[in-house]
Amino acid sequence: MTRGQPSIAIAHWPAMELFGEADLGRLRAMGTLLNTEPIGAWDPQADAVLAKAEVIVGHWGCPPLDAAMLDRAPRLGLFAYAAGTVKTALTDAVWDRGIRVTSGANANAEPVAEFTLAAVLFANKGVLWRRGPADFLARSDMGDRRWGNYDRTVGIVGASLVGRRAIDLLRPFPHLKVTLYDPYVTPEEAVSLGVEKLELNELCAGADVLSIHAPALAETRHMIGPAQLSALPDGATVINTARGPLIDHGALIPHLASGRLYAILDVTDPEPLPADSPLLELPNVWITPHLAGSQGTELARMTDYVIEEIRRWSAEEPARNEVTRDRLATMA
Repeated sequence: MTRGQPSIAIAHWPAMELFGEADLGRLRAMGTLLNTEPIGAWDPQADAVLAKAEVIVGHWGCPPLDAAMLDRAPRLGLFAYAAGTVKTALTDAVWDRGIRVTSGANANAEPVAEFTLAAVLFANKGVLWRRGPADFLARSDMGDRRWGNYDRTVGIVGASLVGRRAIDLLRPFPHLKVTLYDPYVTPEEAVSLGVEKLELNELCAGADVLSIHAPALAETRHMIGPAQLSALPDGATVINTARGPLIDHGALIPHLASGRLYAILDVTDPEPLPADSPLLELPNVWITPHLAGSQGTELARMTDYVIEEIRRWSAEEPARNEVTRDRLATMA
């Protein structure tokens, strides 16, 4: 038994073209596409669409699905979020009404993990810190043991979707040892992931690269603080592609200013950084503007994911990545 071809609405920041014509065509093939101009607010102009919508495809900037909005969408059965962090779009009213919620976080994890792999390899090689004629290698530099991707340890903080995918991508590099801190991962599961599970301070003490992939929760704020940063060996690199507040920037800056540590930060606290932040001037810090996640051609991967979730819901099959009320509490 199937639900047939559903009526589909799109909701995200109107200023962003997140679904191209080809994507819209694929959505039309899945059912009846109710709008091509995305809904950015549940204002009265959205009522005609909401009254018919059985599926809402959300993306960045989708307004929250609260009880008042859901009263205007009596047929809604699936909220398929194409991007990763779905928390800002959800309220308890969604589950109270039995609506299935899915997330494209799996798809968005891929480019972040790829960014992480590149950052690890470049950090160990010193690529980002040695550039230009002034850093042209002399023979005496060739034996500098600060650099290289042989016999190095990468400490992963958080076995999230991104953390697990980063572990996968590091697997073809047998001379990079991977350790993991995640209180929710059992020792048996760590073995299956091919990593050594350690407590956080112990992991930091042995990490040449510390890569952070934990969710932003009240209990994870500043989880990388003075004790953890002091435990890192001289010359270690801190990589953050998760959320800025996971690192205590006040504790990090002195280690960077002294030259003891390096950092590759795709996210910061605050974000963006103020123009006078020392992080923007230090030669051993590489700042990228929150670009590790999907962009450009990579958006198509999230579209693929959300279309498959619509197909599964229509066919009354299990979702690939269903978000439940309980699961949401520990998600990024």
